[in-house]
Amino acid sequence: MSIVSGFVVFQMIWWIVLFTVLPIGIKTAPDKIQTGFATSAPIQLNLRKKLLTTTLISIILWSVIFIIMYFELISIY
Repeated sequence: MSIVSGFVVFQMIWWIVLFTVLPIGIKTAPDKIQTGFATSAPIQLNLRKKLLTTTLISIILWSVIFIIMYFELISIY
């Protein structure tokens, strides 16, 4: 795996994991409190924590894929 293809694979994994992690732990406020806002708007997003979690999970998944490709445990040819 070249550096460019490794980076592309990591980015694809990162975005998939991000969209998987984003809805975890979301709590919405009751309608009475949020007048003028969307009812689906989260109270607290915790974006930094989710970005860090996404990056750590992506590093682990990318490492597994890299090891499989490097040691040719699964042939793709």
